[in-house]
Parts: sequence; C-alpha cells; structure tokens
Amino acid sequence: MNQRILLITGWGGGTKLLNSLQQALQQRGYDVELINIFNALDDAVLQQYVEKAKNVDVIIGWSLGGQLATLLVDQVEKQYAEQKVLITLASNPCFVANTEWQIAMDQSTFQNFKQSFENDAITTLKKFGYMVCQGVETTKADFLTLQSLIQAQKIELLKEGLVLLENLNLVSILKNYTGHQYHLQAKQDYLVNYKVSENLSKLGAKFLDVELISGSHGFPVFKSDETTDKICQYLQKNN
Repeated sequence: MNQRILLITGWGGGTKLLNSLQQALQQRGYDVELINIFNALDDAVLQQYVEKAKNVDVIIGWSLGGQLATLLVDQVEKQYAEQKVLITLASNPCFVANTEWQIAMDQSTFQNFKQSFENDAITTLKKFGYMVCQGVETTKADFLTLQSLIQAQKIELLKEGLVLLENLNLVSILKNYTGHQYHLQAKQDYLVNYKVSENLSKLGAKFLDVELISGSHGFPVFKSDETTDKICQYLQKNN
C-alpha cells in the first residue's frame, strides 16, 4: 500500500502554495492530503487533527506547519503509542528566541511584526511574503509567483497562527521523540536561520537527520522537485 502523507502548509498563504509539492509527491506514488494551519492551542481542534494524523504514515510541515506536524507526532505517540515519520521544511521548533533557544527571531522584532499585523494586515502579509522569498537571486520573480498563489485567509486564523509562532517551544519534543525525524532547511532562509540545523543536530535524538539545501524560506514552493527528491530519498532510506 502507498505511504500516506499529511502535508501542512505555513502561516499566511493557504494550501495552494504547496500544491506543486503535493503533486510532485503524488507522482512518486504517495497518497498526500494537504491541509492548512490550525489552532493547536485549542484542545478540541488539536484532537480533531490528531485523529487525522493517526491514519497516515508521514507528517510533513512547512515553517509553522512543521511545528504543527511536531505537535501531531508527539500526540499520536502519547495517545496511541505509534511513531509517525516527522519531516519539517524550513521550520524552527521555537520561532521566537528565548534563553534556551537563541537562534530564532528576537522578541522585539516579532512584537513589531505582530503590532504591524494588527494595524495593517494586508501590507504586513505582503512584507511577510517578501521575506519568504528573500535571500536568493530569484527573490523578485519568486515574490510574484507567491502573490499569484496566496489565498485570502480568515483574520482569526492568522492571529491564532501568530500566537502559535510566539509561544510554541517544541525543542524537548524533538529531543525526546523516538520516531524518525528529518529536518530540511535552507542556507539563504531569511526567516529561519540555517544555524538552527546545527542546534537540531546537537539534540541527540536517536533517529534525527538534518540537511541543508540552497534556497530561501520558500524552497518548498519554488523548489518543489528538489524538495520532493530529498523527501523521497529520506523515506526510501528509512522505510
């Protein structure tokens, strides 16, 4: 039977951004369900997604989606004693820096971003979109592509997403997870410093793999074929 994948998009843009990644994985024979971010701080909502997650083999998430994927594999392990394969793309287990995890966005930058979003959500989302594309030679072209794929999101969901980004600290989950986990990160990522990969490598979890590729934070959108190659290589190796 084909392996089943649950694929979770990032903050701010909707699922269309990962359509090409979903299709590329499907062409390799995987059964892929693509979903949007959700408010994991609401226990009932989280449980609804845990029920979905227990029926798949692999959970993949981009950016905030990677954090949500991490929460789901943890809950499935706790509730059902099952280990799902966790794959994160351009994701930081702790998006806003604290004393234990300093390679992240500093508090004041995040607070400014949050305030800016409160004042003018549309302009702030555009700025965020540009940051997703920043760091590579193709930034301007990528930004136009991104804009064409972005879907309007409910403001409430976006606000909940910011609360998640501000508060989630999943380092201990990754450190203690007994299933396979693979973290793919980009060298030119403007939002998640590539040095996060060094921090992840030091966690010492038994089945933890980290890999760095060239690209911006948006590599799962703009380099869907290369991302698919990396995911498939990893899954075939650990099947």
